[in-house]
Amino acid sequence: MESSTVVTHDWAAEVERLNGITDAVDLLTEVFRTFGKRAAIGTSGQLSGVTLVDLAYRTGLPFRAFAVDTLRLHPSTYKLWDDLQKRYGFELEIFRPDPEHVDKMVRQHGEYLFFDSQSKQEYCCEVRKVRPNDRALASLDVWITGLRRDQSSARKTTPRCTMVEEGGRSILKVAPLVEWSEEDVWNYIREFDVPYDAMFDPLPNGARYPSLGCIICTTPILPHEPLRAGRWRWFNAKGDDAKECGIHVR
Repeated sequence: MESSTVVTHDWAAEVERLNGITDAVDLLTEVFRTFGKRAAIGTSGQLSGVTLVDLAYRTGLPFRAFAVDTLRLHPSTYKLWDDLQKRYGFELEIFRPDPEHVDKMVRQHGEYLFFDSQSKQEYCCEVRKVRPNDRALASLDVWITGLRRDQSSARKTTPRCTMVEEGGRSILKVAPLVEWSEEDVWNYIREFDVPYDAMFDPLPNGARYPSLGCIICTTPILPHEPLRAGRWRWFNAKGDDAKECGIHVR
C-alpha cells in the first residue's frame, strides 16, 4: 500500500467533529477531504464492505480500499473483488500472510489447528488476517471499517469514530455504517444495484450466510441463530457470539 506524508492532527478534536456527522456519505466525504491517501476502507467483501465502496464512489473523491487475502477464501470472494474494481474503477490493495509465518504455524500445530481450541483459532487468524491487516494500516492515519452494532454482542457499543492503538501508534477508526441494520444494508445494495457475493443470497432451507470468511471457518446460519453463529461453529457450545478473528477485537 502506498504511503504519503504524515500530517499532525488534533485527534481529540477530529474524533469529536467526525462523530457529529451521522450521514455515511457526508462522513466519508469529510474523511477523504481531510486525510486523502492516508485514509482507506478495509473490506473483505462483506455486505457492509461493498456498501462502503459504493458510498465512497458516490462522494466523487478518490479513495483507497484494501483487503486481506488469507489464501483460504471462497472463490466467489475473489470474483467479487474483481467485479468491484471493474465497476468502480479503483485498485483494491491486497495483503497476504507471510509464507514463513504460515509454514511455521502449520509445522507446529497442523493445517487445521483452528479445530483444536479457540486460542489456536485466534492464532491462525492472527497469522492469516491480523498481521497482514497491520501491514495495511502502517501507511494510514484513518481506517474505515464496515462494523455495525447489530453484528454481535461484542460490537453493540462500537463507536462511529474512535482512536485505537495499532502497530504501536494511534490511528483513527471510522465506522460510517455503525447504526445501520442488516436490513438497511440489503436495502441499499438492492436500491443501487451494488455488486455483492452471491453466497449471501438465502439458501433453499432458509439458512443464509450473514458474513463470509475462510472456507472451513464460515458456515451458514439458521433463522433462529445470531449473526456470528456461523463463524467457527464448533465453539458455539460456549453460548457466546463474541467470536472474533482479532482484527477488531484483540
